[in-house]
Amino acid sequence: MNFNKLLDKFDKFNRRLSSGFEWIALVGLLLIVAVTCIDVVGSKAFRWPFPGAVDITDLFQIVAIAFAIAFTQIIGRHVRVEFFVSRLPGRAQGVINSAVSLLTLALFILIIWRSYALGLSLQTAGQVSLSARIPLYPFAYGIALACIPVCLVIFAEFLSSLAQVVKR
Repeated sequence: MNFNKLLDKFDKFNRRLSSGFEWIALVGLLLIVAVTCIDVVGSKAFRWPFPGAVDITDLFQIVAIAFAIAFTQIIGRHVRVEFFVSRLPGRAQGVINSAVSLLTLALFILIIWRSYALGLSLQTAGQVSLSARIPLYPFAYGIALACIPVCLVIFAEFLSSLAQVVKR
């Protein structure tokens, strides 16, 4: 099988997986909006605020952000400084992009490892949020899980950059 076809299949898989994770992020964002609306209306109109609203919105911010990273990377919405690199020849761009991809991949592997370790620690200690008493460990595990497709997307970018280096 051709390397480009294999890379295309890998990209399609990454898009599907990241798109699914983006839906999880959207649900987290909608929960933040719903809880905030219920809290504001409840506290202003009925003098009854939503108990634990701050904890819930804080924790679901983690869900909204972490699960959107991979798809944001795919569509190129993360900040990149390409002013200098874009002026270089194709091979030099490929070398620099390959190095940056490897460093970024190493960073996200580190994030997965440390988030998982944090989840184990929080689970063992029985840590919960202050007012709503929501266990914190699933959110640390969620960060680790959400970073897996990010690693796959970055690995695909690395392979694409590497192909740019070897291309004649």
